[in-house]
Amino acid sequence: MAQKTKTTHKIKIKKGDLVKVIAGNSKGVQGKVLQILVDANRAIVEGANIVKKHTKPSAANPQGGIIEKEAAINISNLALIDPKTGETTRVGRKLNADGKIVRYAKKSGEEIK
Repeated sequence: MAQKTKTTHKIKIKKGDLVKVIAGNSKGVQGKVLQILVDANRAIVEGANIVKKHTKPSAANPQGGIIEKEAAINISNLALIDPKTGETTRVGRKLNADGKIVRYAKKSGEEIK
């Protein structure tokens, strides 16, 4: 049997970016990216895709019970928010004056920090 090869794409969203959910149950929610799961092509966004998790009592949580936490969302369902205009934008990459590759917002041309 032939081994499946997994295609990986350049992920243009990074940890700490402000993004907007553009599809799914959390559509319209804005939040900061807490974590990027590169292998799964997913991201965890603050305040988006909240799921209830049933936990057993433990040393950290002696009561146990139901906690709400953010679950991962596919990167394709996220759009970066332009730092200049506050609208959603696509991300490009270009060389800056120092010769380093930087990300920039395609709508405004603003460099993304």
